[in-house]
Amino acid sequence: MSNNLLPSNSTILNLQDLVGSEIRSQATNHVGKVIDLIARLAVEGYPPTTGMLVLYDRHQIFIPMKLVTGIESVTGAERRGLTVINERDLANFDPFKRRTGEVLLKRDILGRKLIYLGEHTKPRLIKAAEIDIANIEGSWRVVGIEARKHRRLFRRHIDQEGDHVGFVDWSHLEPFLAHVPTSRLRVSYRKLAKVHPSELADLVESASPEEGQEIIAAVGEDRELEADVFEELDDEHQLELVARRTDAQVASLLATMAPDDAVDLLSEIEQERRQPILKLMPFSQQMKVRSLLGYNAETAGGLMNPAVISIGDGQTAKNAIERIRRGDEPYETACTLYVVSEDGTLTGSFNIVELLRADPDRPVSDIAHADPPHVTTNSDLPDIATIMADYNLTAVPVVDANFTLVGQVTVDDLLEQLVPENWKRRSELL
Repeated sequence: MSNNLLPSNSTILNLQDLVGSEIRSQATNHVGKVIDLIARLAVEGYPPTTGMLVLYDRHQIFIPMKLVTGIESVTGAERRGLTVINERDLANFDPFKRRTGEVLLKRDILGRKLIYLGEHTKPRLIKAAEIDIANIEGSWRVVGIEARKHRRLFRRHIDQEGDHVGFVDWSHLEPFLAHVPTSRLRVSYRKLAKVHPSELADLVESASPEEGQEIIAAVGEDRELEADVFEELDDEHQLELVARRTDAQVASLLATMAPDDAVDLLSEIEQERRQPILKLMPFSQQMKVRSLLGYNAETAGGLMNPAVISIGDGQTAKNAIERIRRGDEPYETACTLYVVSEDGTLTGSFNIVELLRADPDRPVSDIAHADPPHVTTNSDLPDIATIMADYNLTAVPVVDANFTLVGQVTVDDLLEQLVPENWKRRSELL
């Protein structure tokens, strides 16, 4: 991995080699033992270490990092000693007390999972087997972790290319901090917003319940992103997260989800909660969900999304483009447009590319393919899959017994039903 920010000649120190080492007062030569390092995990850049937690005379004291002048070898031993410039002896340092924004590296980060958001690779969870710090322009900073334990020298230099086995640069990491009582930071929404919802769902499913909740809380700053992630989660994790929420919170979530996905989730929630949650949803979304609940889940009626773009047969291409612009349908449902008569009967369909290539004043009835391939609300999975495969469709319209357009089944919803369980994504720790 390339370390774009870390100077190539930086000296790397390992946290576990520092913990347990001796710290001496230059003035009195009193000796204490390093228990932990304290850092402020900044949003940008390498987090600075602010001090050391030191055990001296059975008391835990705080020694500011700015007083540590260097790391010296202890003659005849593998341990290292830390020299402190100070006119007082160690007994006069203040007792340790967590301050807002501070994190104990050994206690709070080491051995725990972090989110790896590397470039050109799928996000995943990795465990911090070691934490690396380096002196950058006179300040000791957290520069990365070791994803795997292996024997190494106490001091080490990054090679000219900036790579060495097991090292993961901190700029690619996002720690879980909800368990830290003094930390103001949580998993960053800004970083997670760049990740695809399916990959965020993978992370949630790989994480512990507490870690998964922290990821969901972060993406919850964007209700649409949160809904997209929920749609990608398996039933077990959906229900686990729903169990932590009130009926009103669940209703708000369902209202943001695609109606077909909202129905799938609602159907899994315990019976006594369904009606109260439904009643708390906005009326329009509530009606869409109620209509879908009447269909078998493994038919086109149960799979379809009622969010379609339909155009009256008297409209023009220009009218259709304007309809797309002012609509709020998800992009995956807006790629195919349907032409309907005044009573809602399906008469034709065309895709967005055909629309953009057409003369703006051309009637949509001239652009559309008449009598398009379709399925009924009672069509089963083999029927749907066969129609979509035969006609190379990314979405197929669904009609009722009167040939009224009532929704569409998109290829992603079909694949979700057809992909074998053992093909489902499985994230692994390094």
